[in-house]
Amino acid sequence: LVLTAFLAACGGEDPSPQTADTSAGAPQPVQQETAADPVETAVEAMTEAAYRRHVETLASDEFGGRAPASPGEELTVAYLVDHFTKIGLEPANSDSYLQEVPLAWVEAVNEPELVFSGGEGEDMVLAYGSEQVIWSRRQMPEASLENSELVFVGYGIAASERGWNDYDGMDVTGKTVVMLINDPGFATQDPELFNGNAMTYYGRWDYKLNEAASRGAAGAIIIHDTLPAAYGWNTVENSWTGPNFDMVLEDRGASLSAVEGWIQKEHAEALFARAGLDLAEMYEQAKQPGFKAVPMNLTVSAQIENATADVLSNNVAAILRGSEAPEEVFIYMAHWDHLGTDPKLEGDQIYNGALDNASGTAALMEIAAAYAALPQAPRRSVLFLAVTAEEQGLLGSMYYAANPLFTFENTVGGLNMDGMNNFGATRDITVVGLGMSDLDAYLQTAAAAQERVLEGDREAEKGYYYRSDHFELAKEGVPMLYPGGGYDDREKGVAYGMEKANEYTRDHYHRVSDEYDLSWNVDGAMEDME
Repeated sequence: LVLTAFLAACGGEDPSPQTADTSAGAPQPVQQETAADPVETAVEAMTEAAYRRHVETLASDEFGGRAPASPGEELTVAYLVDHFTKIGLEPANSDSYLQEVPLAWVEAVNEPELVFSGGEGEDMVLAYGSEQVIWSRRQMPEASLENSELVFVGYGIAASERGWNDYDGMDVTGKTVVMLINDPGFATQDPELFNGNAMTYYGRWDYKLNEAASRGAAGAIIIHDTLPAAYGWNTVENSWTGPNFDMVLEDRGASLSAVEGWIQKEHAEALFARAGLDLAEMYEQAKQPGFKAVPMNLTVSAQIENATADVLSNNVAAILRGSEAPEEVFIYMAHWDHLGTDPKLEGDQIYNGALDNASGTAALMEIAAAYAALPQAPRRSVLFLAVTAEEQGLLGSMYYAANPLFTFENTVGGLNMDGMNNFGATRDITVVGLGMSDLDAYLQTAAAAQERVLEGDREAEKGYYYRSDHFELAKEGVPMLYPGGGYDDREKGVAYGMEKANEYTRDHYHRVSDEYDLSWNVDGAMEDME
């Protein structure tokens, strides 16, 4: 009975969790005697062997880390199209399974230094990679800063609805802003300030960079701090060096800051000391309401030489047409891409991306097989959408949100999969963004059939809700679920689940070591797929 709830979502019937409101408009009970046989048929179509085969193939060295617009993309797209064809799903984009996504990539090719001038002594020079990582989103051959004045702008947040403006009274046009990662709620753990421990979108690096650009800043530098950033320096170094993709920008990025990037916290401490400031004290001031930006009386220079090109990547989309209301659509989605291959690395050069997100793509493929095995199609259509360039800033889902194959007026909801459980079955299902859509009630019913419960994100401070593809559709008003594997291991408890999650983030996230291993326990993944 475990697929009943989502078959209901696609088919127009509504489940009724015991704790849900059963008043008019709320989810109502399913007629299980008619759903049991089709669900059993669907579940049997999903096999551990097939799931493992998909993960192993997608995460193989042959696929080269599945970077957009690479030979790895060609192999990945062909593999997905072959699967959807074999199980009998129709192309979702007229007669094609592909939706072209125009992208541009920019790569710094000169390992640019950051040079800080002013204060006492010689210039302070930070090396690329180990001490700082800078780049330019401008789709141009070069970008530079020349003695740009430094201003510390706290968390770099302007949120009028929260009565917060770190830029109040400070014109940063042509200057370089220095910012902290995350937001004041996390810094204070005050539930009345922003969202307390749970990161808001204002805490995200992309918000901060875009806000700085909108205010005319020539440069934007974020101080890396592992706990509030939710990942170590290795993630910065691995994720923002090499080609960085974006949408093809009409102005080629002229409206963006010329130079953006991160610096290591220890070097930020030295930089602030050079300016006669104490970084620890600045942390304290920045989390207080009424903070005022602080001129640092230093300047920064940088010279970036870029290689850049426009390319085409692809979303892959297949559909099972609904039996009664085919114009209405429910979406299952996962991103197929990862970070590709870095020839500058010694030894292993391939970011295989097994958990992130060969596992979610494999789950998408097996769930598609389950639906294809149903004796009768659901009332509504079901779209299976594998998107590109998530690792580059949710670009594939952003493009789909701007160019949907089916109108959002008729898109009743969706579910995103980004990293499946690989350590064992759990008593819970994590819902990143619990309470953000009406779909929670359907998931609650499906979980109850497995004697499981819903839990909110136990790591809400890491801002996962804003870091995967459901977010772009949710911004357009589509009800979206982002469930993840739970943490409460059926045999070893919550502490073990948290340990495994932290181990992955620390040792494998955006590293070449994210590889498929036969020792993975995929019992939890199979339960979640069911």
